[in-house]
Amino acid sequence: MSEHDEDGYTGTATLLVNETELTVEVELRGHFQPIDGYYHWYGRIKRHDELMALTGGKKRKVRISTPEAAADGEISDPDPWDRYRIMGTSTPPFAVPTTLDEVEATAH
Repeated sequence: MSEHDEDGYTGTATLLVNETELTVEVELRGHFQPIDGYYHWYGRIKRHDELMALTGGKKRKVRISTPEAAADGEISDPDPWDRYRIMGTSTPPFAVPTTLDEVEATAH
């Protein structure tokens, strides 16, 4: 798979954790996996002290919203730079081309 096989979003997002909304910076990517038939999306959340305090560095179910869409996912334990990994399956929190015309338009 090449980098052109992935969709994504980079920018500001709202993360809902335990009924608390946080504004975070994210880099998200995703792709359709034909083996299991699901769209898998994933990425990193830039270091955010309030998120660290709220979760205690533990996995959590979350809801993430970008200007493009929203989705349920899970954050995992933070990496050594205190960036959480976020992932989900199915509808991603960003726009995904759904027609060949849209795919061709984003390729140029």
